[in-house]
Formats: sequence, C-alpha cells, structure tokens
Amino acid sequence: MLKGLYTAYTGMLNEQNRMDVLTNNLANSDTVGFKKEGATSQSFDSVLVDKIKDDSESYAVARRIGVANPGVKIGEGYTDFSQGAFQVTSNTYDLALGGEGFFTIEFTNKEGETSTLYTRDGNFQVTSDGYLVTTDGDYVLGVGPNNSTQRLRLDPDAEVVVREDGSIYQNDRLVGQIKITDFADYNYLEHYGENYFVPVEGAEPRNATDCKVFQGYLETSNVSIVSEMVNMISVSRQYEANQKLIQTYDTSLEIAANQLGKV
Repeated sequence: MLKGLYTAYTGMLNEQNRMDVLTNNLANSDTVGFKKEGATSQSFDSVLVDKIKDDSESYAVARRIGVANPGVKIGEGYTDFSQGAFQVTSNTYDLALGGEGFFTIEFTNKEGETSTLYTRDGNFQVTSDGYLVTTDGDYVLGVGPNNSTQRLRLDPDAEVVVREDGSIYQNDRLVGQIKITDFADYNYLEHYGENYFVPVEGAEPRNATDCKVFQGYLETSNVSIVSEMVNMISVSRQYEANQKLIQTYDTSLEIAANQLGKV
C-alpha cells in the first residue's frame, strides 16, 4: 500500500515540474525571439523487491517478492525551435530571421566577462559611436576578414539598408555583413536568460545557409497562449488526481491503524 503513496507523490512532483515550465512559457509569451520549452516524463527503472530478514528459503538469503515500478520521474527538458510569427515594426534596426539560424552576440556578464551567445531577438539599436547593439548594450557581431567575427560599426547619421543575405548598405556602399550562425544539432544549445542560447560541449556551429534577414520586423515568441492554458488545466487535473489518491491511502491507513485492531 505504501508503494502507492510513493507513486502518487512522484506523480505530483512531475506535474509540478510541468507546471513550472508552462508558467515560464506564458510569462515569456511577449518576449521577442523566445522559444518555448517543454518537459518530459519517464518511468522509474524496474527494481527487484526483496523481503528483508526472511530466511524461509535459505539461510541469510532474502526472499524475493518480485519486480516493482515505483512511480514516475522527471525526464529531460527540451526547447521548441519552431518559427515564431513576424511583427511589423518598420523600425530601421529591427531585424527578424526567416529560417534556421541565430544572430551572433558578444555578451558581457555582470562580472565583465565576455562570451559569444546566440539569439533570435533582432531588436537592435545603434550607439552614438555607431556600434550595432542589443537593447542591453551587447555588441552584434558581423563577418570579418577570413570569416572571423567583428563588431558591426555603422554611420549613425546615414540611412541603413539591410538585405536578406544580412549585408548592410549605407549610401549604396557595403559597410558590413551580419553574422548568422546555425548549428548541426540544436540539442546542444541551452537557454541562457530569456532569449539567449549558449552552446554546450558537442555543439557544431556553422554558417547559416537557409536563413533570410528581414528589416523592419521582429520575430515574436512561438508560445501559443491558448495551448499553454489548456495544458495548464490538464496538469492541474492530474495533480489533483494524485493528491486525492494520497488522501485515499491516508484514510485507509488510518482505518487500519486505529479501527481494525479493535475488531
């Protein structure tokens, strides 16, 4: 009977994890370039149950009862990288990516350490000295000599035209090329903050070949509020079902402990 309590308890933990993921998705439904996350579940590995201190079969050998599966455990999380809808802004420095790929960003953390991160958020702006940066002030990287990376610097007083291949023109002259990075396998990317991604060991970066840059647009979050709300209702119902199961077991144990002994 106690195994049933444990099974219901692990079920509640799993549903709580799913709810945390869903609420995070809803909280970022208006975040530019956000990619929704999901949670998976998996059953515990089957274990061999032994009866402790039972020498009925042979001396010092526990009697085997059988195989049991004590509930569910939280599986791996995943990210849905599907394309989000485009929002028209008509702003010069708002850029959206169509297809597979990420903007390459020189990110600086609170300790002043710099690293290269990747994002689908193209809400950019130009500083007074001409550098193309994110809303947090991190530099947008472009293609330098020999396919290296360098900060993009523009003339803040001249008109900017960004073509679909990421090339930037001012006064009909090529002044830079936005570096769009893709990866062979997105399973080697982890969320960092709201809409950044950081590659982990095993990631294989490469130049994006199936990606277009659209000026005057932003890619919105790929979170469907209706779908997430429906999933939240389903998770709540399953959590309540496990909770009621524990209450039923608790009532049965109370009867066994306090009433059956009196009969």
